[in-house]
Amino acid sequence: MAKRDFYDVLGVPKGSTAEDLKKAYRSKAKELHPDRNSDNPNAEAQFKEVNEAYEVLKDADKKAAYDRYGHAAFEGGMGGGGRGGHPGAGGHGDFGSAFSDVFEDLFGDFMGGRGGGGGRSRAQRGSDLRYNLRISLEEAFKGIQKTINVPTSTACEVCRGTGAEGGAEPTTCPTCSGMGKVRAQQGFFTVERTCPTCNGMGQIIKNPCRACGGQGRVEKERALSVNIPAGVETGTRIRLAGEGEAGLRGGPSGDLYIFIEVREHALFQRDGAHLFCRVPVSMTTAAIGGEVEVPTIDGGRSRVKVPAGAQSGKQLRLRSKGMPALRGGGIGDMLIELAVETPVNLTTRQKELLREFEKLSEENNPEGSSFFSKVKGFWDGMKS
Repeated sequence: MAKRDFYDVLGVPKGSTAEDLKKAYRSKAKELHPDRNSDNPNAEAQFKEVNEAYEVLKDADKKAAYDRYGHAAFEGGMGGGGRGGHPGAGGHGDFGSAFSDVFEDLFGDFMGGRGGGGGRSRAQRGSDLRYNLRISLEEAFKGIQKTINVPTSTACEVCRGTGAEGGAEPTTCPTCSGMGKVRAQQGFFTVERTCPTCNGMGQIIKNPCRACGGQGRVEKERALSVNIPAGVETGTRIRLAGEGEAGLRGGPSGDLYIFIEVREHALFQRDGAHLFCRVPVSMTTAAIGGEVEVPTIDGGRSRVKVPAGAQSGKQLRLRSKGMPALRGGGIGDMLIELAVETPVNLTTRQKELLREFEKLSEENNPEGSSFFSKVKGFWDGMKS
């Protein structure tokens, strides 16, 4: 049976570019792979036919010979073998080499992404950095601009980030021809490994920069100005794009992530946008009512009316005296929690007055009267 035209096998017109041939081959190889066509008995033969066609047409010398002489170029020792030898030998051609071009497409997602190539791997993105910043509650309330010192890698000024002495461009690695990988045939498959000469970069530097040792970056501490918006909380993350570690050999820089921690305050406890403040009041003020002066987070003062008969734990609300909500959304409230104080270190006269007051106020303690009434009922029930 006569061989089909290689261009027809790939489904492309004669004169197609190398990129068009590669796209057509990958599409056909995926479509006809035997593992995906278990119900098609001809799939394996068609798959080999596609590989044989691409093995010839992807090579410039073989393609030129085929365009001129057709299949006869590779018959009878006509000189079309080139680097890959006879394309039809055993019906496979350089099957492993051809198959490796589609291997990454079929399995690349499971092995760390698409195939590399030196052009894409030689310039590597720098790592992201984390900086923990502690601020006070007052700074979180107002918002503030902070200057921080970040130890990081920056682009080498001597070689302008190239890693080569004098800023010269790196040269293509002769071992892997810029691919960053070398291939070894192991039976049916072609196994790819990181190039040992360039360590996967695809390029080598003949004269490394003395300042950075060929890395294209140096360790340095940088001073950065950071705007902390009002309303930030512990755990708030601020991203500074491009302020992380410098890329390797001119690659893009990573990002800097600033994590905010708001220190505990001596007077205020925070719950989202609301603030709590525990304020002690005298027993007299709690009994007859009055006013108490309390601080506010903005540094001001507010007078709060204490109602007569106030008990410990009673909360009073000051509207819009809390924290601003991050990214808008208004201002929270401040909640005053009263703590009624019992006087200590009483004088003899004070004790006498309190005993006299207690005799006169037996009917003025509703919670105590209710409690002891329940206690009496409990004891009576136990006796019966």
